[in-house]
Amino acid sequence: MEYVILALVLVVINFFLIQKRSDFPIHMLQLEGYEAEAYKAWAKENPRKMQRLVYKPATEVKSPLVWTDRARRLKKRHETVNMVLLVLIFVVGLVLYVLNPTLGIVTMIVLNIVLYYLQYRVLEISNTMQVPVEERINMGFYTEAQKKIRTLKGSGLKVLGITGSFGKTSVKFISDTVLSEGLNVKNTPSSYNTPMGLSKVINNELTDAHEVFIAELGAKKKGEIDEVARLVQPNIGIITAIGPTHMHLFKSIDNIMATKYELIENLKEDGVAIFNYDNDYVKLLSDKTTLRKINYGMDDVDQLDVYAKDITVSEKGSAFVLGIRGLGEIHCTSSLLGKHNISNLLAAAGAAYVLGLSLEQIRDGIGKVTPVEHRLNIVDSGNGIIVIDDAFNSNPIGFRAALDVLSNFTTGHKLIITPGMVELGDMEEAENEKIGEAMADVVDYAILVGPKRTEPIVRGLKAAGFSEDAIFVVTTLTEATGVLSHLTQPGDVVLFENDLPDNYSEE
Repeated sequence: MEYVILALVLVVINFFLIQKRSDFPIHMLQLEGYEAEAYKAWAKENPRKMQRLVYKPATEVKSPLVWTDRARRLKKRHETVNMVLLVLIFVVGLVLYVLNPTLGIVTMIVLNIVLYYLQYRVLEISNTMQVPVEERINMGFYTEAQKKIRTLKGSGLKVLGITGSFGKTSVKFISDTVLSEGLNVKNTPSSYNTPMGLSKVINNELTDAHEVFIAELGAKKKGEIDEVARLVQPNIGIITAIGPTHMHLFKSIDNIMATKYELIENLKEDGVAIFNYDNDYVKLLSDKTTLRKINYGMDDVDQLDVYAKDITVSEKGSAFVLGIRGLGEIHCTSSLLGKHNISNLLAAAGAAYVLGLSLEQIRDGIGKVTPVEHRLNIVDSGNGIIVIDDAFNSNPIGFRAALDVLSNFTTGHKLIITPGMVELGDMEEAENEKIGEAMADVVDYAILVGPKRTEPIVRGLKAAGFSEDAIFVVTTLTEATGVLSHLTQPGDVVLFENDLPDNYSEE
């Protein structure tokens, strides 16, 4: 009886403590998109955060835990798993208590503590058990959306699929503006690029009045582009660029290339593939494609179907001559910053050409394109300081493009606030060191968020001869803006490069 009373009290107390403790791992799992492998990889890389008795609340939470239906279902599953484990602990302790009372009580107490401590691992079990349930729920929405697309395509709907390691969201929004010069277009919001996000838009918002549906296709592992492509059934596929992103999951560039090419493999015989021929990896994919294809770029105009030449880029935007084989050439201007954005404009121009827009309509659409939020858009600070928001950027090519844009500004000091790049796998440290060296040629002050994560950047800056007095290393974005307020004056330019989610905080 002594054991039963003590064990029941302890189990009940522990159950309630566990429920509270599990919210933090659930939050981290949600930030990783409920992807088991991504969550495990993150937990392995962040033992200091997960392997502790008390989870310290962050002072800066950018994306708090959202109790969606899925999160609630997972929490319920997690409660059940914990209840089962607590019962097992009770029974094991009881058996040992019969043999040796002291051993039984000690074992029961120790196992309760272990269960409390290892909640982040127990959550992996709960999530794995919940996956089949979520797949069944999702499949219903997926099948409904797939059927609707098939029906609307029978009535003339065209589907434009866009993927790439980077640039796909920008190309999606640019394509929306350009194609809307002559067609009724349905776009997807923000970074909706998963089967469930796209199914939601298709089921609830796509109608027979739309002539074109634009779908961004995202992936973190092989097979995911194929899954989304089978949902949206594209007529046209764009691959914007391929580079080292999500390398901790993809492991190699070859895997990324194969995954992105799943979009092209889902095109029918009358489909059209559009490739960024300036990107060496995309170029290889284009060369092996036997479908009708459009190659776009700026480097080798003679080999391109859609190209830009006579390019001028400034802090105000860009101007260039757009050329499309079969249509001609026309002068275009854009408020988008950076040469890389001309590449994004060309991708949209290629799609517009395939869908029958005139050269003049494409030019007018390009002129109306506005910067995409968090992708090198200028924010009015209200105090004369120019702020460039590139918070959604985390790859070597995009980072250098942002530095290139910053270098176009000719007045004032140039400052950067960045935590560096993540999810680059084995090359992450080396790439951050290289970007530190590149930063040294452009910026006057570097404010680095995350002392441990930015160590390679500091090494790169110092190796390039950058003054240590101009390097500021802080822990949070709030601290960074505090430092910034003491360094800037009207006319200065500040680049916010990559704002990492909460699971990368070093608080």
